[in-house]
Amino acid sequence: MSDSTDASMPNSCEETWRVFRIMAEFVEGFETLARRPPCVSVFGSARTPEHDRYYKMAEALGRELVHRGFGVITGGGPGIMEAANKGAFEGGGESIGLNIFLPKEQRANPYQTVSLDFRYFFCRKVMFVKYAVGLVCFPGGFGTLDEFFESMTLIQTQKIERFPVVLLGRDYWQSLLDWARRHLLGNGYISDLDLDLCTITDDVPGAADHIVESHHAREKAGATRGLMTAEGTHPGCRPRIAPTSPLLNDGR
Repeated sequence: MSDSTDASMPNSCEETWRVFRIMAEFVEGFETLARRPPCVSVFGSARTPEHDRYYKMAEALGRELVHRGFGVITGGGPGIMEAANKGAFEGGGESIGLNIFLPKEQRANPYQTVSLDFRYFFCRKVMFVKYAVGLVCFPGGFGTLDEFFESMTLIQTQKIERFPVVLLGRDYWQSLLDWARRHLLGNGYISDLDLDLCTITDDVPGAADHIVESHHAREKAGATRGLMTAEGTHPGCRPRIAPTSPLLNDGR
């Protein structure tokens, strides 16, 4: 048998250093974002051109939020991300970009007062949620849908405190919610209350007001209910095998 190392298999040293790179991204993100004012994460397509009405709406939203004392967090790229950062930047507020390393280099938009770079999507996604008091989704592709559904899952399962999730663009989002009502709710995969976890609108100032009012209501009710872990989620209950499981009766 050859003692040569399979080039396709990472060695243990490489894997160990990868853990430290992951830790470094979390540490830098935590230390940087913990010092910022309450922020709202804004998601949407990187391919939205400047002349598109959703670009204009995202720019207006960024301005509306900073005028209300909130910072804006985006993925730092072009399109909707650029628009929201631009509105926040030109409004004189905190404009944060969480940039990501991609095989085809991401073009970071120039409207960031704070920029962080991530190699790992999962580290970046923690920052989007941990330091946000609200979430706004504009029309977008797989990444936008991923971020929307992951946030909805965290709220639905009560891993995080409920915060406002706003879908801006009724002509884009309504068909998705109709599909969810028909197929997810219709088949019992979600409950009727789960569909109330997000709000759909075309009203930009109204969306900003909704987030502000929800945040103040949460503050008035008391910061965070229950014990939270350092990454900003509820610890929950330890999973246990059911007493009737055959795994408990076959010696395993």
